[in-house]
Amino acid sequence: MTTLIIIVAAIFTNNILLASFLGMCSFLACSAKIETALGLGAAVIFVMTCTTAINYGIYYGVLVENAPLLKTDLTYLQFIIFIAVIAAFVQFVEMFVERFSPALYHALGIFLPLITVNCAILGASLFMIIRRYSLAQSVGFGFGGGVGWALAITLMAGLRQKMGYSHIPKPFQGVAIIMIITGVMAMAFMGFAGMVSIQ
Repeated sequence: MTTLIIIVAAIFTNNILLASFLGMCSFLACSAKIETALGLGAAVIFVMTCTTAINYGIYYGVLVENAPLLKTDLTYLQFIIFIAVIAAFVQFVEMFVERFSPALYHALGIFLPLITVNCAILGASLFMIIRRYSLAQSVGFGFGGGVGWALAITLMAGLRQKMGYSHIPKPFQGVAIIMIITGVMAMAFMGFAGMVSIQ
């Protein structure tokens, strides 16, 4: 399976948010404005791509490579190491955004540091291990997964802004209508399933 196929599949057919429903917390909380959604989406793309590459190197270069030397399986440390790498990168992104875009930094608020526990980013690193991707495939999947997540949150932000001018029945206002729209978006993205799929 080529890297390009993995990227396309990660964006459309196997969208990490709409197919696996990973990263829903910040998706629901930060999709009120398109500017905020785009900023958070760009941060997720950067963090997911970089951490997937670094976690691949650490997993295969340190944990797997040194297992015979130490005569023990070190792969059980993957969760701790993956989260530590993600936390370090999110700290870097947070400092960068605060320095160069204070308005975006204040708009994202608490949800920028919460990228650390965004399960979509951790999920990308775990999927690359489960699916036995090469380095290029892992980076492609990380990039495609980030783009897919950013696409989903941006689409939701646009729809939520349009809903501001609509009359929504009282029982459906708030989170209820957002969950319904998320389900409809997930079904719409399933329409791409005939193009390409990754397992």
